[in-house]
Amino acid sequence: VKWAQEKGITGGIGNGLFGSNDPCTRAQIVTFLWRAAGSPAPKSMSSFTDVPADAFYAKAVAWAVENGITSGTGEGKFSPNSASGSPAVSGKAEFSDVSSTAFYAEAVAWAAKKGITTGIGGGLFGSDNDCTRGQIVTFLWRAMAE
Repeated sequence: VKWAQEKGITGGIGNGLFGSNDPCTRAQIVTFLWRAAGSPAPKSMSSFTDVPADAFYAKAVAWAVENGITSGTGEGKFSPNSASGSPAVSGKAEFSDVSSTAFYAEAVAWAAKKGITTGIGGGLFGSDNDCTRGQIVTFLWRAMAE
């Protein structure tokens, strides 16, 4: 959390709180990623019907779309308040609850091989679990901290 604050990735939820155990929305996650990348200006804004141009995450969403990080959730939506380009990876994730045919299987395998995640214990990844704000910044820190 301290690393994320020092890098300007997050300022918390207000009143001197970070909200470590609060769910991390799609808008927050994409904003963390965008800020971690240096907050680059997108070439154009996204056309998602549920992303207002003045939303704190609007530029982050547009940048994420331009860089192949997200394509939204379908039907012209990004679903910013829902909780929830890929490097090449060989092999599969060694978690019993990650099917090799799951759309996220390669991402999980990559994150596990990079030491970004170790799952939730007992050989499980917890694919259907929501991530907290604390977990998301921990993943970012493991992936990006010097």
